Amino acid sequence: MSQSPTCRSCGAPLTLTLVDLGLSPLANSYVPPDRADSADPVYPLHARVCQSCWLVQVDDAVPEAEIFNSHYAYFSSFSDSWLRHCRAYAGRMTRELALGPDSLVIEIASNDGYLLQYFVQAGVPVLGIEPSGNTAAEAEKKGVPTLVEFFTESLARRLRDEGKRPDLICSANVLAHVPDINDFVKGVATLLSGDAVYTVEFPHLLNLIRQVQFDTIYHEHYSYLSLLAVEKIFARAGLRVFDVEELPTHGGSLRVHACLAGASRAERPGVAKVRQDEAAAGLDRVEGYEGFTARCEALRGGLLRFLDRAKADGKTVAAYGAAAKGNTLLNYCGIGTERIAFCVDRNPAKQGTLLPGSHIPVHDVNALRRNRPDYVLILPWNIAPEVTEQMADLAELGTRFVTAVPDIRVWP
Repeated sequence: MSQSPTCRSCGAPLTLTLVDLGLSPLANSYVPPDRADSADPVYPLHARVCQSCWLVQVDDAVPEAEIFNSHYAYFSSFSDSWLRHCRAYAGRMTRELALGPDSLVIEIASNDGYLLQYFVQAGVPVLGIEPSGNTAAEAEKKGVPTLVEFFTESLARRLRDEGKRPDLICSANVLAHVPDINDFVKGVATLLSGDAVYTVEFPHLLNLIRQVQFDTIYHEHYSYLSLLAVEKIFARAGLRVFDVEELPTHGGSLRVHACLAGASRAERPGVAKVRQDEAAAGLDRVEGYEGFTARCEALRGGLLRFLDRAKADGKTVAAYGAAAKGNTLLNYCGIGTERIAFCVDRNPAKQGTLLPGSHIPVHDVNALRRNRPDYVLILPWNIAPEVTEQMADLAELGTRFVTAVPDIRVWP
Protein backbone atom coordinates (compact mmCIF):
# COMPACT_ATOMS: atom_id res chain seq x y z
CA MET A 1 0.00 0.00 0.00
CA SER A 2 1.42 3.40 -1.01
CA GLN A 3 1.99 5.92 1.73
CA SER A 4 -0.21 9.02 1.88
CA PRO A 5 1.49 12.29 0.92
CA THR A 6 2.00 14.74 3.76
CA CYS A 7 0.91 18.35 4.22
CA ARG A 8 3.41 20.87 2.87
CA SER A 9 2.70 23.14 5.84
CA CYS A 10 2.30 21.02 8.97
CA GLY A 11 3.48 17.57 7.81
CA ALA A 12 0.28 15.66 8.68
CA PRO A 13 -0.82 12.77 6.40
CA LEU A 14 -3.19 13.78 3.61
CA THR A 15 -6.02 11.25 3.51
CA LEU A 16 -8.99 13.43 2.47
CA THR A 17 -9.58 14.22 -1.23
CA LEU A 18 -11.24 17.42 -2.40
CA VAL A 19 -11.17 16.36 -6.08
CA ASP A 20 -8.94 14.21 -8.28
CA LEU A 21 -8.79 15.76 -11.76
CA GLY A 22 -6.68 12.93 -13.18
CA LEU A 23 -3.67 13.50 -15.41
CA SER A 24 -3.27 16.97 -16.86
CA PRO A 25 -0.58 18.97 -18.73
CA LEU A 26 0.94 22.12 -17.24
CA ALA A 27 -1.72 24.79 -17.64
CA ASN A 28 0.64 27.54 -18.83
CA SER A 29 2.85 25.38 -21.09
CA TYR A 30 1.58 26.45 -24.49
CA VAL A 31 2.51 24.20 -27.38
CA PRO A 32 4.43 25.29 -30.51
CA PRO A 33 2.58 24.30 -33.70
CA ASP A 34 5.45 22.06 -34.80
CA ARG A 35 4.64 19.83 -31.82
CA ALA A 36 1.00 19.49 -32.76
CA ASP A 37 1.34 15.74 -33.35
CA SER A 38 3.21 15.06 -30.10
CA ALA A 39 1.57 14.17 -26.82
CA ASP A 40 2.10 16.72 -24.06
CA PRO A 41 3.61 15.60 -20.74
CA VAL A 42 0.91 15.07 -18.14
CA TYR A 43 1.04 14.93 -14.35
CA PRO A 44 -1.38 13.96 -11.57
CA LEU A 45 -3.68 16.79 -10.51
CA HIS A 46 -5.12 15.69 -7.18
CA ALA A 47 -6.33 18.25 -4.61
CA ARG A 48 -6.22 17.01 -1.03
CA VAL A 49 -7.27 18.47 2.33
CA CYS A 50 -5.12 18.48 5.46
CA GLN A 51 -7.35 17.58 8.38
CA SER A 52 -4.84 19.06 10.83
CA CYS A 53 -4.29 22.62 9.53
CA TRP A 54 -6.99 22.58 6.77
CA LEU A 55 -4.62 23.60 3.98
CA VAL A 56 -5.93 22.35 0.62
CA GLN A 57 -3.10 21.43 -1.75
CA VAL A 58 -2.10 19.48 -4.83
CA ASP A 59 0.70 16.94 -4.89
CA ASP A 60 4.21 18.16 -5.74
CA ALA A 61 4.07 16.56 -9.17
CA VAL A 62 6.13 19.17 -11.03
CA PRO A 63 9.32 21.02 -10.03
CA GLU A 64 8.76 24.75 -9.41
CA ALA A 65 11.48 25.80 -11.87
CA GLU A 66 9.80 23.80 -14.64
CA ILE A 67 6.65 25.92 -14.25
CA PHE A 68 8.01 29.41 -13.55
CA ASN A 69 10.83 29.42 -16.08
CA SER A 70 12.48 32.19 -18.05
CA HIS A 71 9.63 32.25 -20.60
CA TYR A 72 6.55 32.25 -18.39
CA ALA A 73 3.50 32.93 -20.57
CA TYR A 74 1.30 34.81 -18.09
CA PHE A 75 1.52 38.61 -18.25
CA SER A 76 -0.66 40.39 -15.67
CA SER A 77 -1.07 43.58 -17.72
CA PHE A 78 -3.38 42.06 -20.35
CA SER A 79 -6.49 42.50 -18.19
CA ASP A 80 -7.80 46.05 -18.01
CA SER A 81 -10.00 45.29 -15.02
CA TRP A 82 -7.01 43.84 -13.13
CA LEU A 83 -4.98 46.98 -13.83
CA ARG A 84 -7.81 49.15 -12.46
CA HIS A 85 -7.85 46.97 -9.35
CA CYS A 86 -4.09 47.42 -8.90
CA ARG A 87 -4.15 51.17 -9.45
CA ALA A 88 -6.83 51.53 -6.76
CA TYR A 89 -4.81 49.40 -4.33
CA ALA A 90 -1.63 51.40 -4.89
CA GLY A 91 -3.42 54.68 -4.32
CA ARG A 92 -5.09 53.47 -1.18
CA MET A 93 -1.95 51.99 0.40
CA THR A 94 0.07 55.07 -0.48
CA ARG A 95 -2.42 57.19 1.43
CA GLU A 96 -3.01 54.78 4.32
CA LEU A 97 0.67 54.17 5.04
CA ALA A 98 1.75 57.72 4.09
CA LEU A 99 4.24 56.35 1.56
CA GLY A 100 6.65 58.75 -0.07
CA PRO A 101 10.15 59.14 -1.51
CA ASP A 102 11.76 57.75 1.66
CA SER A 103 9.57 54.63 1.69
CA LEU A 104 10.05 51.25 0.04
CA VAL A 105 7.47 48.90 -1.44
CA ILE A 106 8.54 45.35 -2.31
CA GLU A 107 6.33 43.11 -4.40
CA ILE A 108 6.92 39.38 -4.49
CA ALA A 109 6.10 37.87 -7.90
CA SER A 110 5.96 41.29 -9.53
CA ASN A 111 5.44 39.83 -13.04
CA ASP A 112 5.58 42.56 -15.68
CA GLY A 113 5.40 45.51 -13.27
CA TYR A 114 1.60 45.66 -13.51
CA LEU A 115 1.26 46.86 -9.86
CA LEU A 116 4.52 48.52 -8.88
CA GLN A 117 4.29 50.89 -11.85
CA TYR A 118 1.59 52.80 -9.96
CA PHE A 119 3.81 53.29 -6.91
CA VAL A 120 6.61 54.45 -9.25
CA GLN A 121 4.23 56.98 -10.77
CA ALA A 122 3.49 58.26 -7.24
CA GLY A 123 7.18 58.73 -6.51
CA VAL A 124 7.48 55.77 -4.13
CA PRO A 125 10.65 53.63 -4.44
CA VAL A 126 9.96 49.99 -5.29
CA LEU A 127 11.64 46.65 -5.78
CA GLY A 128 10.11 43.75 -7.67
CA ILE A 129 11.08 40.13 -7.10
CA GLU A 130 10.15 37.89 -10.04
CA PRO A 131 11.60 34.52 -11.11
CA SER A 132 10.58 34.75 -14.78
CA GLY A 133 13.09 36.71 -16.83
CA ASN A 134 10.78 37.61 -19.71
CA THR A 135 8.14 39.23 -17.48
CA ALA A 136 10.81 40.94 -15.37
CA ALA A 137 12.25 42.52 -18.54
CA GLU A 138 8.85 44.08 -19.25
CA ALA A 139 8.74 45.44 -15.67
CA GLU A 140 12.12 47.11 -16.11
CA LYS A 141 10.72 48.94 -19.15
CA LYS A 142 8.09 50.43 -16.82
CA GLY A 143 10.77 51.73 -14.46
CA VAL A 144 10.33 48.88 -11.96
CA PRO A 145 13.72 47.57 -10.74
CA THR A 146 13.38 43.79 -10.53
CA LEU A 147 15.40 40.94 -9.04
CA VAL A 148 15.06 37.82 -11.20
CA GLU A 149 14.93 35.29 -8.36
CA PHE A 150 12.54 33.10 -6.43
CA PHE A 151 11.59 34.63 -3.09
CA THR A 152 12.91 32.59 -0.17
CA GLU A 153 13.84 33.15 3.44
CA SER A 154 17.47 33.14 2.33
CA LEU A 155 16.83 35.96 -0.15
CA ALA A 156 14.90 37.88 2.50
CA ARG A 157 17.87 37.67 4.89
CA ARG A 158 20.17 38.94 2.14
CA LEU A 159 17.92 41.90 1.40
CA ARG A 160 17.61 42.69 5.09
CA ASP A 161 21.38 42.57 5.49
CA GLU A 162 21.68 44.96 2.54
CA GLY A 163 19.57 47.44 4.48
CA LYS A 164 16.24 46.92 2.74
CA ARG A 165 13.46 47.93 5.17
CA PRO A 166 10.15 47.88 3.30
CA ASP A 167 7.16 49.79 4.66
CA LEU A 168 4.94 47.54 2.57
CA ILE A 169 5.43 44.06 1.13
CA CYS A 170 2.71 42.95 -1.23
CA SER A 171 1.91 39.90 -3.28
CA ALA A 172 -1.11 39.03 -5.36
CA ASN A 173 -1.94 35.47 -6.31
CA VAL A 174 1.51 34.10 -5.44
CA LEU A 175 1.10 32.53 -1.99
CA ALA A 176 -0.74 29.66 -3.66
CA HIS A 177 2.12 29.27 -6.16
CA VAL A 178 4.94 28.33 -3.78
CA PRO A 179 5.65 24.69 -2.91
CA ASP A 180 7.49 25.61 0.33
CA ILE A 181 4.87 27.91 1.77
CA ASN A 182 6.50 27.92 5.22
CA ASP A 183 9.82 29.19 3.86
CA PHE A 184 8.04 31.88 1.84
CA VAL A 185 6.12 33.20 4.86
CA LYS A 186 9.24 33.09 7.04
CA GLY A 187 10.91 35.24 4.40
CA VAL A 188 8.14 37.83 4.68
CA ALA A 189 8.52 37.87 8.46
CA THR A 190 12.29 38.30 8.07
CA LEU A 191 11.86 41.42 5.91
CA LEU A 192 9.20 43.11 8.06
CA SER A 193 10.13 45.41 10.90
CA GLY A 194 8.19 47.57 13.33
CA ASP A 195 4.66 48.22 12.12
CA ALA A 196 5.42 47.45 8.45
CA VAL A 197 2.61 45.69 6.58
CA TYR A 198 2.33 42.64 4.35
CA THR A 199 -0.72 42.30 2.13
CA VAL A 200 -1.45 39.17 0.17
CA GLU A 201 -4.34 38.44 -2.18
CA PHE A 202 -5.52 34.98 -3.11
CA PRO A 203 -8.67 33.32 -4.46
CA HIS A 204 -10.75 32.31 -1.46
CA LEU A 205 -11.19 28.56 -0.99
CA LEU A 206 -14.71 29.23 0.28
CA ASN A 207 -15.71 30.53 -3.16
CA LEU A 208 -13.87 27.74 -4.97
CA ILE A 209 -16.05 25.23 -3.16
CA ARG A 210 -19.32 27.18 -3.28
CA GLN A 211 -19.02 28.10 -6.98
CA VAL A 212 -17.44 24.82 -8.19
CA GLN A 213 -14.36 26.71 -9.36
CA PHE A 214 -12.36 23.50 -9.84
CA ASP A 215 -10.81 25.01 -12.97
CA THR A 216 -8.65 27.20 -10.73
CA ILE A 217 -6.87 23.98 -9.68
CA TYR A 218 -3.68 23.46 -11.68
CA HIS A 219 -0.12 22.42 -10.98
CA GLU A 220 1.32 25.88 -10.40
CA HIS A 221 -1.34 26.48 -7.74
CA TYR A 222 0.21 24.30 -5.08
CA SER A 223 -2.21 25.50 -2.35
CA TYR A 224 -5.87 26.62 -2.11
CA LEU A 225 -6.24 29.03 0.72
CA SER A 226 -8.68 29.84 3.46
CA LEU A 227 -8.16 32.41 6.20
CA LEU A 228 -8.23 29.47 8.61
CA ALA A 229 -5.17 27.85 7.04
CA VAL A 230 -3.35 31.12 6.36
CA GLU A 231 -3.60 32.27 9.98
CA LYS A 232 -2.03 29.02 11.14
CA ILE A 233 0.85 29.31 8.65
CA PHE A 234 1.41 32.98 9.50
CA ALA A 235 1.36 32.40 13.25
CA ARG A 236 4.12 29.79 12.99
CA ALA A 237 6.30 32.40 11.26
CA GLY A 238 5.58 35.14 13.79
CA LEU A 239 2.98 37.04 11.75
CA ARG A 240 -0.47 38.19 12.83
CA VAL A 241 -3.47 38.94 10.59
CA PHE A 242 -5.04 42.29 11.49
CA ASP A 243 -7.42 42.87 8.58
CA VAL A 244 -9.16 40.94 5.82
CA GLU A 245 -10.96 42.36 2.79
CA GLU A 246 -13.31 40.40 0.55
CA LEU A 247 -12.69 41.20 -3.12
CA PRO A 248 -14.56 40.30 -6.33
CA THR A 249 -11.37 39.48 -8.26
CA HIS A 250 -10.72 35.97 -9.59
CA GLY A 251 -14.18 34.78 -8.68
CA GLY A 252 -13.93 35.99 -5.07
CA SER A 253 -10.64 36.66 -3.30
CA LEU A 254 -9.34 37.72 0.09
CA ARG A 255 -6.80 40.45 0.71
CA VAL A 256 -5.15 39.65 4.01
CA HIS A 257 -3.24 42.36 5.89
CA ALA A 258 -0.59 41.06 8.28
CA CYS A 259 2.15 42.43 10.51
CA LEU A 260 4.66 41.07 12.98
CA ALA A 261 3.01 39.42 15.98
CA GLY A 262 4.26 42.18 18.29
CA ALA A 263 3.29 45.12 16.07
CA SER A 264 0.86 47.72 17.38
CA ARG A 265 -1.76 47.36 14.65
CA ALA A 266 -5.24 46.60 16.03
CA GLU A 267 -7.40 43.83 14.58
CA ARG A 268 -10.19 45.09 12.33
CA PRO A 269 -13.73 43.68 12.01
CA GLY A 270 -13.11 41.98 8.66
CA VAL A 271 -11.04 39.26 10.32
CA ALA A 272 -13.84 38.01 12.59
CA LYS A 273 -16.37 38.21 9.76
CA VAL A 274 -14.41 35.89 7.44
CA ARG A 275 -13.55 33.53 10.29
CA GLN A 276 -17.28 33.19 11.01
CA ASP A 277 -18.15 32.65 7.34
CA GLU A 278 -15.59 29.86 7.01
CA ALA A 279 -16.74 28.16 10.20
CA ALA A 280 -20.36 28.32 9.01
CA ALA A 281 -19.31 26.66 5.72
CA GLY A 282 -17.57 23.84 7.60
CA LEU A 283 -14.02 24.61 6.47
CA ASP A 284 -12.81 23.49 9.89
CA ARG A 285 -14.30 20.00 9.51
CA VAL A 286 -14.55 17.20 6.95
CA GLU A 287 -18.16 17.94 6.05
CA GLY A 288 -17.18 21.23 4.43
CA TYR A 289 -15.23 19.40 1.71
CA GLU A 290 -17.45 16.40 1.01
CA GLY A 291 -19.41 16.12 -2.24
CA PHE A 292 -17.19 18.46 -4.27
CA THR A 293 -16.17 15.77 -6.77
CA ALA A 294 -19.79 15.05 -7.67
CA ARG A 295 -20.42 18.75 -8.31
CA CYS A 296 -17.38 18.92 -10.62
CA GLU A 297 -18.64 15.91 -12.54
CA ALA A 298 -22.07 17.54 -12.92
CA LEU A 299 -20.49 20.73 -14.31
CA ARG A 300 -18.46 18.67 -16.79
CA GLY A 301 -21.59 16.88 -17.95
CA GLY A 302 -23.46 20.15 -18.45
CA LEU A 303 -20.71 21.70 -20.55
CA LEU A 304 -20.31 18.63 -22.74
CA ARG A 305 -24.06 18.46 -23.36
CA PHE A 306 -24.10 22.12 -24.39
CA LEU A 307 -21.17 21.73 -26.80
CA ASP A 308 -22.50 18.52 -28.32
CA ARG A 309 -25.92 20.10 -28.81
CA ALA A 310 -24.32 23.11 -30.50
CA LYS A 311 -22.37 20.82 -32.83
CA ALA A 312 -25.46 18.78 -33.66
CA ASP A 313 -27.28 22.02 -34.52
CA GLY A 314 -24.49 23.03 -36.88
CA LYS A 315 -23.31 25.88 -34.62
CA THR A 316 -19.68 26.91 -34.25
CA VAL A 317 -18.01 27.53 -30.90
CA ALA A 318 -14.79 29.43 -30.22
CA ALA A 319 -13.15 30.22 -26.89
CA TYR A 320 -11.96 33.52 -25.49
CA GLY A 321 -8.91 33.63 -23.21
CA ALA A 322 -6.06 31.11 -23.25
CA ALA A 323 -6.19 31.09 -19.48
CA ALA A 324 -4.70 28.45 -17.20
CA LYS A 325 -8.11 27.86 -15.66
CA GLY A 326 -9.49 27.23 -19.12
CA ASN A 327 -6.89 24.57 -19.75
CA THR A 328 -7.85 22.74 -16.58
CA LEU A 329 -11.50 22.86 -17.65
CA LEU A 330 -10.84 21.68 -21.21
CA ASN A 331 -8.56 18.83 -20.18
CA TYR A 332 -10.80 17.59 -17.36
CA CYS A 333 -13.74 17.60 -19.77
CA GLY A 334 -11.78 16.03 -22.65
CA ILE A 335 -12.58 18.91 -25.01
CA GLY A 336 -10.51 19.48 -28.16
CA THR A 337 -10.85 20.89 -31.66
CA GLU A 338 -13.78 18.61 -32.42
CA ARG A 339 -15.91 20.80 -30.11
CA ILE A 340 -14.10 24.18 -30.05
CA ALA A 341 -12.69 25.47 -33.34
CA PHE A 342 -10.14 27.93 -31.95
CA CYS A 343 -9.27 30.17 -29.01
CA VAL A 344 -8.29 33.85 -28.95
CA ASP A 345 -6.15 35.80 -26.50
CA ARG A 346 -4.83 39.37 -26.23
CA ASN A 347 -1.37 38.19 -25.17
CA PRO A 348 0.99 37.96 -28.19
CA ALA A 349 3.07 35.38 -26.28
CA LYS A 350 0.17 32.94 -26.49
CA GLN A 351 -0.94 33.71 -30.05
CA GLY A 352 0.24 31.23 -32.66
CA THR A 353 0.47 28.41 -30.10
CA LEU A 354 -1.77 25.48 -29.20
CA LEU A 355 -3.48 25.07 -25.84
CA PRO A 356 -1.76 22.37 -23.76
CA GLY A 357 -3.52 19.02 -23.93
CA SER A 358 -6.45 20.05 -26.12
CA HIS A 359 -4.20 21.50 -28.90
CA ILE A 360 -6.85 24.08 -29.75
CA PRO A 361 -5.09 26.81 -31.79
CA VAL A 362 -4.71 30.28 -30.23
CA HIS A 363 -5.19 33.35 -32.43
CA ASP A 364 -5.42 37.10 -31.92
CA VAL A 365 -8.75 38.48 -30.71
CA ASN A 366 -9.77 39.76 -34.14
CA ALA A 367 -10.00 36.15 -35.32
CA LEU A 368 -13.47 36.26 -33.72
CA ARG A 369 -14.39 38.97 -36.19
CA ARG A 370 -12.72 37.30 -39.17
CA ASN A 371 -14.45 33.97 -38.45
CA ARG A 372 -17.46 34.96 -36.37
CA PRO A 373 -18.68 31.98 -34.30
CA ASP A 374 -22.19 31.35 -33.05
CA TYR A 375 -20.93 31.01 -29.49
CA VAL A 376 -17.89 32.30 -27.58
CA LEU A 377 -17.03 30.27 -24.50
CA ILE A 378 -15.27 32.68 -22.10
CA LEU A 379 -12.71 30.52 -20.30
CA PRO A 380 -11.56 33.21 -17.80
CA TRP A 381 -15.13 33.59 -16.51
CA ASN A 382 -13.94 36.05 -13.87
CA ILE A 383 -13.51 38.74 -16.55
CA ALA A 384 -16.67 37.93 -18.52
CA PRO A 385 -18.09 41.49 -18.22
CA GLU A 386 -14.84 42.93 -19.59
CA VAL A 387 -14.86 40.48 -22.51
CA THR A 388 -18.48 41.10 -23.48
CA GLU A 389 -17.84 44.85 -23.43
CA GLN A 390 -14.88 44.40 -25.78
CA MET A 391 -16.92 42.12 -28.06
CA ALA A 392 -20.20 44.06 -28.11
CA ASP A 393 -20.07 44.28 -31.91
CA LEU A 394 -20.18 40.47 -32.16
CA ALA A 395 -23.27 40.32 -29.96
CA GLU A 396 -25.00 42.79 -32.28
CA LEU A 397 -24.30 40.38 -35.15
CA GLY A 398 -25.81 37.44 -33.27
CA THR A 399 -22.88 35.82 -31.45
CA ARG A 400 -23.78 34.62 -27.97
CA PHE A 401 -21.46 34.34 -24.98
CA VAL A 402 -21.13 31.36 -22.66
CA THR A 403 -19.55 30.64 -19.27
CA ALA A 404 -19.44 27.19 -17.70
CA VAL A 405 -18.69 27.92 -14.01
CA PRO A 406 -20.55 27.34 -11.74
CA ASP A 407 -22.98 26.15 -14.43
CA ILE A 408 -23.82 26.90 -18.06
CA ARG A 409 -24.88 30.50 -18.68
CA VAL A 410 -25.65 31.77 -22.20
CA TRP A 411 -26.35 35.42 -23.11
CA PRO A 412 -27.62 37.67 -24.57
